[in-house]
Amino acid sequence: MIAAHNTLSFNSTAKSQTFVAFWLVTMAVLVAIMVIIGGITRLTGSGLSMVEWRPLMGTLPPLNATEWQRVFDLYRASPEYEQLNKGMDLGGFKTIFFWEYFHRLWGRLLGLAFGLPFLFLLITRRVPFGYNKRLTTLFLLGGLQGVIGWWMVKSGFVDRHDVSQYRLAVHLSVAFVILGYMIWLIGDLLDHTAHRARAPVWLSRLLAGYVVLVFITLMSGGLVAGLGAGFDYNSWPLQAGALIPSGLFDTVPVWRTAFEDILTVQFNHRMLAYATVITAVAAYLGGRLAMGPDRRIRYLKALALAAVLQLALGVATLLSVVAIPLAVLHQAGAILLFCCAVLAYRAHRT
Repeated sequence: MIAAHNTLSFNSTAKSQTFVAFWLVTMAVLVAIMVIIGGITRLTGSGLSMVEWRPLMGTLPPLNATEWQRVFDLYRASPEYEQLNKGMDLGGFKTIFFWEYFHRLWGRLLGLAFGLPFLFLLITRRVPFGYNKRLTTLFLLGGLQGVIGWWMVKSGFVDRHDVSQYRLAVHLSVAFVILGYMIWLIGDLLDHTAHRARAPVWLSRLLAGYVVLVFITLMSGGLVAGLGAGFDYNSWPLQAGALIPSGLFDTVPVWRTAFEDILTVQFNHRMLAYATVITAVAAYLGGRLAMGPDRRIRYLKALALAAVLQLALGVATLLSVVAIPLAVLHQAGAILLFCCAVLAYRAHRT
């Protein structure tokens, strides 16, 4: 009887873990799509079209001419309209309104897609042991991200026609924190390997550092996007006619140069991108020599390929002067690279 009870309990736990894992896989895909929609919203200049934040009442778009005129009048009082889109008609406004509305709607759908299953798991007591706090953390991070999104958008309603690059970088960074944490939890839930050969310590530490490197590169990309730095110095491999252009770190105080000077911000992003490729290829080659036919080498191979692909997409985006299709692919490539980095480190951690 005891053995039967233990078997039943194990099967129930395994089913719960599998359910939660595949639910989180779905959520990770939805979060990735959310990041891409956010990129499209920014690239189409749509992010400041909705000047109200109505988390509960703003689910439906304007449904009649009177309501459309009301929200358009609110937009016409914004700095973006005055400084950038003066003279835009209602038809043009509806076009940019769509992407910001869709971005916010997707965020609400994400909240429901996470909140309702989580509530079900709590009520039925099917949350796997040790995952209550972890899933609650994810839920709270999602709510925080919504607040940060409005905090970012609000920065464009004061005296400028764009959002703060600092706040954009924070908003993007939190999205990747959420995504990375989801991927880690999915791995924990699905990985039932009791024993496996230890990866070399140097490789494990290198991959841990690589996750940090990719994350910093992503934040750097947020600064590039926030400053519109991709629209300048559209040549490669030279920038402003040189591999190391003159005028770097010329702003006073110097520390602000890395965050506010377009030349320096783009240069830093280029250097970080090169570092991600070199490190990923080195990890793959070194891991292959050290670990031989170990199946985990496939993670390192995927990481190296993703890094090279992302660099190629970045160069193509720069040379095209930020053509929207290429810029969206570059953002998708960032998601792929980050996921590969997290998975590679998880597979080789000691």
